[in-house]
Amino acid sequence: MTAHSRTANTFPPPVMAARRWMDGVTFTPERPLINVSQAAPADPPPEPLRKVISEAALMTPEAHLYGPVLGLPELRAEIASQWQVAYGGDISDSQVAITSGCNQAFCGAVAALCSEGDEVILPTPWYFNHKMWLDMSGINTVPLATGTDLLPDPDRAETLITDRTRAIVLVTPNNPGGLEYPADLVMRFYRLAQSRGIKLVIDETYRDFDSRTGAPHALFEDPDWSKTLIHLYSFSKAFRLTGHRVGAIVADQGMLFEVEKFLDTVAICPNQLGQIAALWGLQNMAQWCAGERAEILDRRAAIEDYWPMMAAQGWELQGLGAFFAYVRHPFDMSSGDLAPALVKDAGVLLLPATMFYPEGDPRAPSELRIAFANIDRRGIKTLFERLSSLPSPLASASHSA
Repeated sequence: MTAHSRTANTFPPPVMAARRWMDGVTFTPERPLINVSQAAPADPPPEPLRKVISEAALMTPEAHLYGPVLGLPELRAEIASQWQVAYGGDISDSQVAITSGCNQAFCGAVAALCSEGDEVILPTPWYFNHKMWLDMSGINTVPLATGTDLLPDPDRAETLITDRTRAIVLVTPNNPGGLEYPADLVMRFYRLAQSRGIKLVIDETYRDFDSRTGAPHALFEDPDWSKTLIHLYSFSKAFRLTGHRVGAIVADQGMLFEVEKFLDTVAICPNQLGQIAALWGLQNMAQWCAGERAEILDRRAAIEDYWPMMAAQGWELQGLGAFFAYVRHPFDMSSGDLAPALVKDAGVLLLPATMFYPEGDPRAPSELRIAFANIDRRGIKTLFERLSSLPSPLASASHSA
């Protein structure tokens, strides 16, 4: 690979890099690995949804052929209808496109918005795949530092806007911080983008696990929302369709015309079986999804219930929500060194904040992300027992010194 390639402009995939920390490490039945590194369901879709997929595979021949580039019309219409109920405002099926996961929705939106040398504002800590795509696209990422509450400031963002700025990106509930952005804060960012003639891209991958009831924001109630707002969504989390790669982008119809060029070139069409599953899920799985949300909210509550044992050892809980707890550790070492050491010394795999900040950011060495969606209350208690009992300095750190 040459140093001039697009991919050489960015870093290796963090989750894959973290998995290599397990090479050569033995985990015993008495202390199995606790993997809190990735925010993805570990279980397959529920059986009724798997039956829908299997029946479509057997009985729907066209499910194995190329489909429409922007997705199945029935699914686009269902999203438009349900989003209108959920958010208010008017959304037409022509303003909806189906993508191969939410990451592709982001990539398509950026490709339609930006040229080389343009700028996109990302709050830090950021979702690393967003940064990777901007790097590979020759687009300048402008970091927007958040406060100690992990919330971005629209006034600070405004000072970063230049004539090359094309968009501000928000992820809410946030990855990696877990924070649910208040509706009034989201609206302030929307008004800022609107006033400066740029786009506000909102990634709501974890919307289904928001602790609040009702719409998380009122942006779609603006009759002119499509001039400013680009909304991204994923079916991976709510329906456990991670391997089927189904996401969505809701935006101006003219912009989707440009996005279609990108999608046709990259994947031609989204996964047909996954789309059939997503449509059936939207129409039939509301009660099941409510149960999934309740379970995640209980795990979030378990983080708070058991946190005192961590606080007693100097840990700080900075953000909590959706699938994530974002924490500050008490050790006199960088999180980039601490995270690999935790695999050996605690049997815990998690991600360091050095993966969520620009290189050299002073906050990164002291922060970690815990993705708790795949551990229950007992698992959370065990995780905290392991972390709170660690010696200082860690054994691995002292061995390597």
